[in-house]
Amino acid sequence: MSAECKELHERLAVIDTLDRNGCLNRWREMFGRPPPKYLSPQFMRRVLIYETQARALGGLSQSIEQRLKKASLRASATPRAKAGTRLVREWNGRTYQVEVVDGGYVMDGKSWRSLSAIARHITGARWSGPRFFGVQ
Repeated sequence: MSAECKELHERLAVIDTLDRNGCLNRWREMFGRPPPKYLSPQFMRRVLIYETQARALGGLSQSIEQRLKKASLRASATPRAKAGTRLVREWNGRTYQVEVVDGGYVMDGKSWRSLSAIARHITGARWSGPRFFGVQ
């Protein structure tokens, strides 16, 4: 094992033993800011280990990063119903009907850009519109 590999292995072993405060401190050192709230120490250790390896050995190739970005965009695309579809949802004793139109939705004669905005209007809380209306 080369000296560089041995040094990397030792750094990774240290990260693997960090407690929550150690993870928080290492995260600030590595990224220059605190981690997002509510991350578990186990998850932080995984991110810190990955980042340490990437910095030492090189990260993903540009083509792999582009492929992952494309895949994540496809996976996160909002499910869309076809124009002309009617979505019906009963909430607190009232039935709501939404018509899917090109470029958005219509409910009670008013146009909406997203199902999530309609769900928020109906419930007063943040909902995933497709989930609220059962769009798969």
